[in-house]
Amino acid sequence: MVPPLMRPGAWNLVVTLAFASLAAAHDGTHALPAGSSAALQRVVPRNWGAPSSILGHAPAPVLSHAPPPMLGHAPPPMLGFEPASRRSRAAEPADPAQYDALIREVAARHGVEYALVKAVIRAESAFDRLAVSPKGACGLMQLMPATAADQQVRAVFAPRENIEGGCRHLRMLLDRYRGNLPLALAAYNAGTERVEEAGGVPPIVETREYLERVLRYRLAYLREAAGVRHPAKPL
Repeated sequence: MVPPLMRPGAWNLVVTLAFASLAAAHDGTHALPAGSSAALQRVVPRNWGAPSSILGHAPAPVLSHAPPPMLGHAPPPMLGFEPASRRSRAAEPADPAQYDALIREVAARHGVEYALVKAVIRAESAFDRLAVSPKGACGLMQLMPATAADQQVRAVFAPRENIEGGCRHLRMLLDRYRGNLPLALAAYNAGTERVEEAGGVPPIVETREYLERVLRYRLAYLREAAGVRHPAKPL
């Protein structure tokens, strides 16, 4: 008698069932009953390395492009954060005569010439009480924080306090340089250390231009006070 496994076709059935089991395991489904027509239909040659397609379409390729570069433009400026001097000039047009009475009062009290104080204010801030320089000088007479502290100015943008502090500072410089106006103005602009290191007006373009401008404005205000119509040149 021939053993069952040695009968014709027996090995083909074994191989068929083995392939059916492998196919079921690969597809993640339960094995179908051995010898069923469904099991036999599933035993088909496969290219095991190729992924199955969906609805006949190949999988969409993965984009390999980097995200688009960010535009190189700076973010738009925040509203309401303009420099103080620009904002104040737009909202409060400077009137050259609006502080005349205050300047006369404070200058007379400190023994400083009215025309000189007004000329300094015009050169420093163009009568903008909220002006702030890139270096941090503030107010009508552009007091630096150290100068404001020395002159006991707390509300640096208040016109009276600022002019008081500026007049006291000018009076101190005039006394230090024995009434030498060019030296006092050069020290007001560049500081006493630079004036003394240079032994006179320091060779700084900004300081020399500042000195020429203040002296020109002062002369125009003196002529105006004397009734001579010769207005100062524009800024």
